[in-house]
Amino acid sequence: MVALFSLTLFLSAVLLFSVQPMYARFVLPLFGGTPAVWNTAMLFFQILLLAGYLYAHETTRRLGVRRQAVLHLGVVLLPLVVLPLGVPNGAAAPAGGSTPVGPLLGVLVLAVGLPFFVVSATAPLLQRWLAGTDHPAARDPYFLYRASNLGSVIGLLAYPLAAEPTLRLGQQGVLWAVGYGGLILLVAACVVVVRRSARASGDEEPAAEPSVVAIALPEGGEPFAAPISARRRLRWIALAFVPSSLMLGVTTYLTVDLAPVPLLWSLPLSLYLISFILAFAPGARNERRQRFVVLILPLVALVLSIALVLDAHDPLWLILPLHLAGFFVAALACHGELARNRPPARSLTEFYIWIAVGGALGGVFNALLAPVLFNSLLEYPLLIVLACLCLPKRPGRFPAGPQTRWLDLGVPVLLGAVTATILAATARGGPELATIGQGFALSLAAGIALNFARRPLRFALSLAAILIAGVALAPADPVLYQERSFFGINRVEAQPGGFHRLINGTTTHGGQYTGERRLEPVTYYDPSGPVGQIMARVPRGSGAGRVAVLGLGSGGLACYAGASERWTFFEIDPKVERMARDPRLFTYLRDCPGRHEVVLGDARLSVAGAPDRAFGLIVGDVFSSDAVPAHLLTREALALYSSKLTADGALALHISNRYLDLEPVVAALAADAGMTCLSRDEPRRERGRVPGKLPSHWTVIAERPAALGRVASDPRWRPCRREAGDRVWTDDFSNIVGALDP
Repeated sequence: MVALFSLTLFLSAVLLFSVQPMYARFVLPLFGGTPAVWNTAMLFFQILLLAGYLYAHETTRRLGVRRQAVLHLGVVLLPLVVLPLGVPNGAAAPAGGSTPVGPLLGVLVLAVGLPFFVVSATAPLLQRWLAGTDHPAARDPYFLYRASNLGSVIGLLAYPLAAEPTLRLGQQGVLWAVGYGGLILLVAACVVVVRRSARASGDEEPAAEPSVVAIALPEGGEPFAAPISARRRLRWIALAFVPSSLMLGVTTYLTVDLAPVPLLWSLPLSLYLISFILAFAPGARNERRQRFVVLILPLVALVLSIALVLDAHDPLWLILPLHLAGFFVAALACHGELARNRPPARSLTEFYIWIAVGGALGGVFNALLAPVLFNSLLEYPLLIVLACLCLPKRPGRFPAGPQTRWLDLGVPVLLGAVTATILAATARGGPELATIGQGFALSLAAGIALNFARRPLRFALSLAAILIAGVALAPADPVLYQERSFFGINRVEAQPGGFHRLINGTTTHGGQYTGERRLEPVTYYDPSGPVGQIMARVPRGSGAGRVAVLGLGSGGLACYAGASERWTFFEIDPKVERMARDPRLFTYLRDCPGRHEVVLGDARLSVAGAPDRAFGLIVGDVFSSDAVPAHLLTREALALYSSKLTADGALALHISNRYLDLEPVVAALAADAGMTCLSRDEPRRERGRVPGKLPSHWTVIAERPAALGRVASDPRWRPCRREAGDRVWTDDFSNIVGALDP
């Protein structure tokens, strides 16, 4: 019985935690390839997780173990009507670039809602079923979650590391369906065992069900039930809300500059789960670990805050682990407080419900409220402050001694100074005096704040003051406009020389001078750069002067249009068009020659509606910060572009990226289609040589080599570089991890 229940729980955990990144990857291309897709999906999964738990609790309480087991066996069969997993026909983001939260949630409900609900309910039911038998382990069935813990971590990490890089989406859906079929058989076997087992004593009074998350309760706790106050319930919700919201905040922060890929979804979620496992582990070792976590959280929070204030993004090998480690410490501290404040065993059902409510509220806050309340990723530093506020309110629980003397002023100031100086040097690309001075000033403030570390409210207020003062006093260009949407955060900065720069996340998306140079394309589109050579030397086919541009930005490419040409810009975010047409910010669309129209919606879906063989040139310049919408770089996407180009037309792709090497991806696509591909990657030393110019990396592709014109004979352009063994990206296969630039 123990082996059967353990195997069933292991498989259910693998299915539960693998389907989350897998199905988010299924729908990612349909909704703009933006990091907000994951936040919305997590909101859905958290709410459904709560629903599954409530179903398990109520049906067992009303029916008892044996009748509930029969009921659940029938419920387990229901998802067969929607398996294998796939995307419903006609599912897509709404036309016109509207916020797709509603349609996305609708797709999730129809396609994966029922399977996820059933699997999420199966995990707590298995433990309850065992507790309702006469097996010797029925008195303490929590050991089963060792199998669940292992299955959860394997499911989360196996998908991005093994399944996604090797299997197509259709194959992934079939594999998950096969696993679900195995779960049906195992659940049926468990039902037979439960039905044949004699009823355990006390089954008339159902025991508390386990949590929907994979945890094991420590021994001990309160020996007698005491009235649970509303204040205590609110604290449980808060302690569950903070790490749930912080997980989504750090995920968004990290994926804005890389790509919204399952690996960067799974890592924070795995750490979130592991923090639960460790916080609720039994034994004295866990107590010592929790004491240490509470001691170091203030220091970790200060280092993270300094990194945010200094806008540190490089080097990636330092910044990525820093934010993940900071999140893990904060989650472990909050979940440790949950474990310390748990009620006696007979009140655990209510305890877990409030934990699930807090987790779901975290998803609601990040996916629905934060984009409306804030025009930046303010929720991330806000949650860091709230995590510190959740520290124990009674510092006497951790008496002062040799292990806490480092909290005095001297060592924190020195450690803070070193940390801040390193971050300052890496944040701006070099050890500039002003930046280092800012780092030392922040370190002094950090050292003083650490003296309040044993008083959570005072420390949290000090940390908030550092964040506010650091941002307010940091040298920055005036922000003329900033707005946040489902597709990202865009702002326009006014820089010296009358230069307006459009920024998404941390990446420039175009700019314009307001003086005599106002009609000159700049940044990546400077005439001396690769795109200038494409516009001057590549014929625009026989497309009657029609050019398609995927991505609008500030509209700088419009000034390459001839007076009689018609250029169509395809842009997914209506707020970007609003900025490009605002004459206080940019005037390219208004003042440049030719006719310019903007079509709102996903670029690929919108281009599909254009007439075949209509364009002499298609320019792909679609990025969300440095995140890459992979569905625009697939075999099917290239076939679509080719069908819209004239026979002598060309496709130009802007593939500049700080972290990903996309040239081999484009080269593999071109070779697969039998097309000619040339590339030019400007060296970084070109930066600053021409005012307003940014080095860029472009490729140009054509069915006929003659369509590349004089670029084909330009020594600065070379054949696109291929990597041995690279697989062609398709609509159901892409490997962002494999494209990481070492």
